[in-house]
Amino acid sequence: MIHSLAARIRTFDSFRVHDFRWLWASALTSFMAMNMEWITRGWLVLRVADDSPFALALVMASFALPMTFVSLIGGALADRVPRKRLIVFAQGGNATIILVIGILDMTNAITFWHILVSGTINGSMMAFNMPSRQAIVSEIVPEAKLMSSIALVNSAMNMTRIIGPAIAGVLIIFIGTHGVLFLIATIYALAVLCTLPIDAGRKPSSTSNKSLTGDIGAGLKYAAQTPPLLGLIIMAFIPVLFGMSYFTLMPAWARETLNVQSNNLGILYMAGGIGALIGSLVVASLGDFKRRGMVQLVSSVVWGIGLAAFSHTSNYMILLPLLVLVGLVGSMFMSLNMTLMQLYSSNEMRGRVMSIAMMTFGAMPLSAIPFGAIADLWIGTADALLLSGGLLVLFTIAFGLLYPSFKRIE
Repeated sequence: MIHSLAARIRTFDSFRVHDFRWLWASALTSFMAMNMEWITRGWLVLRVADDSPFALALVMASFALPMTFVSLIGGALADRVPRKRLIVFAQGGNATIILVIGILDMTNAITFWHILVSGTINGSMMAFNMPSRQAIVSEIVPEAKLMSSIALVNSAMNMTRIIGPAIAGVLIIFIGTHGVLFLIATIYALAVLCTLPIDAGRKPSSTSNKSLTGDIGAGLKYAAQTPPLLGLIIMAFIPVLFGMSYFTLMPAWARETLNVQSNNLGILYMAGGIGALIGSLVVASLGDFKRRGMVQLVSSVVWGIGLAAFSHTSNYMILLPLLVLVGLVGSMFMSLNMTLMQLYSSNEMRGRVMSIAMMTFGAMPLSAIPFGAIADLWIGTADALLLSGGLLVLFTIAFGLLYPSFKRIE
């Protein structure tokens, strides 16, 4: 019992650090706004685009494209501009654009194009926010606590995956999408206030005489020439391309398969969030352990199997545990991947390395475009998700066979 209590204390040891507590609070509020925004934006798109899964995928792609490409700029800036300043700027920008979309929705002036443009701006803000938010963790805690600290930050995100969609789904019924959007803008503003007390990230992590383009090129070269980093980046793209399509297509799948309303859609997202929270806390409690590369490969395979299984399930008693499983293994994979990328990169390159990692997140909604098109024009959303899960399993196994040294990454 004493050993178990000590392990729990070590799991949450980072909360003793002043800056980490405020960073975690900032992450909690920022991710709460983001997860409420996902379901609200999806419901708004279904309303203005006649329940089209392809329209959903396009709007998510408008968020993803800048995250995929602008993140390289965000990463280079994170290594030459104070990281705290970038986080505040990005969260303030998100609050502003969501407020504008809420006003357009309230006045019945909202169009599909407004949602596309707002998605592009939100994605750009995320591209500036995330590399700095991830890289600043290493300025706050020592390397020995890095994995548990990153997992705890991810636990904040996953906690909001549980309650954010459920809250938004219920509130949409009572105050409409515009009311929820106003609340989201307020929460983004609160995230700014939580960031201000952080002492770390006030100074640039490095100085550079190169142009911004030169810094980006140096970061890409560094990642390509560092074997563990290259493998981690390649592996990060596989589950994002094939395993995250369900997150974007969930509203359309739930309409087709379960005929749900917004409140029940929130419950489906909540189930995945519960699994993700459990997964991040498991990683936070593990400490240093061997064969972390192998754990990532196994997690990715189980992720694909779970996705394929839930795609054709309409029984809630089976469906909800499957969504918990998908969230759990996905969270374990992401936490380990992000931690190892930071451990294998130097501090002066960390922002740029994390920006490459953010490109994988940007690819997440982009990956839904072909599956959304297939669902819309050919086989339906359920079969498109089945295909997505099967491809995730196949590509993960292929990567493990072609890159055998990845299994030994620690």
